[in-house]
This record gives sequence, C-alpha cells and structure tokens, in this order.
Amino acid sequence: MPAASPSVSDGFIAWIEGLPSSGKTTLSRTVAERLRAAGRKVEVLDGDEVRQMFSPELGFSRKDRELHARRVSYVARMLARNGVAVLVAMITPYETSRQAARAGVGPRFTEIWLKCSIDVCRQRDAKGLYERSRSGGVARLTGVDDPFEEPLAPDLVVDTGHLSVPEATKKILDHLVEKGWLAPMSPA
Repeated sequence: MPAASPSVSDGFIAWIEGLPSSGKTTLSRTVAERLRAAGRKVEVLDGDEVRQMFSPELGFSRKDRELHARRVSYVARMLARNGVAVLVAMITPYETSRQAARAGVGPRFTEIWLKCSIDVCRQRDAKGLYERSRSGGVARLTGVDDPFEEPLAPDLVVDTGHLSVPEATKKILDHLVEKGWLAPMSPA
C-alpha cells in the first residue's frame, strides 16, 4: 500500500540558525505562539536551553558543537515523527551540522537562516555575550573569535537586521505555508 502523502497536520522541523542575538529564540517563540493559536502541536528546542539539560558537559569546540547539534537533531526528529511542529533555535555554526540534521530528517526539514550583521547583533546583545567577549569573559564566541559558516543553500533567508519581529514572523509562516506544512493563517 503506498504511503499517504503528507498533510498540514504532519510534523516538521524548521531549523532556525544564525549568529548570537540574530533573533532565533524570539522568532521561534513568536512563530510557536501563532502555530499554537492555530491548533498545532509545537515545540521550541532552544539550543541554549537544550544544552543546559542534555549537554552541560560539552564545551564550545567544533567537536562539541557538532555533537550538541546531533543531539538536538535526534530529539527534533522524534518529535516531528509524532506530528509535532518543531522549531529549532540554534546557532549551528557549521555547514556539516546543518547538512547532517537535514539528512536525518528528509523532506520535512527546512533550514531558515536569520541573516544579521555582526554589528546589529552586537547592538542587540540580548544575553550580554558580545560585551563579555570584549572584556574577556567569554571565549570562542561565534562570529567573533569562532567561525560561523554562512549557510550554502538555506531554504529561507530572513534579514533580521532590517525586518521587524512581526515582518520576520510573517515571512517564516508564509514559507511554511508554501511548503504545504501549514494552512494559510490570518494576520496576527
């Protein structure tokens, strides 16, 4: 018997990546609120929160960051397989980690890059990381003294340096509708 075609109620993973303070957590939570209001099961896997619970022993070496991404990807796959819309809010600085996450999920995965200049991220400095990095309190800050490899082929680029939160949220929701994973939604 052929497999049923995916429906808008099936789970998916939206992997939302970018520099620190590019808006990953803010947009993931805002999109999640809209999805919940529309009756969807949704979970936000914030990279920092998941690290505290599942990976507190990991540092910020490339090997540790890639292991952390694999762990998050695994949890996201389990949730999506059970009909949950999963929003992963995670820096994910390496292309190899992004491609491994995509390969493990398949067609119900979308990569969303929150493109934002380092200058705008420094101005926002939501968690004080840039200031602590400048004063020597944080080593290996992504985009400052540790690399962030620009995504090679993201499914969506959202310029959070120039869009408001409502505009960026709409862009992400419209993308998910275009993918066929959401029914069209009324404006907030």
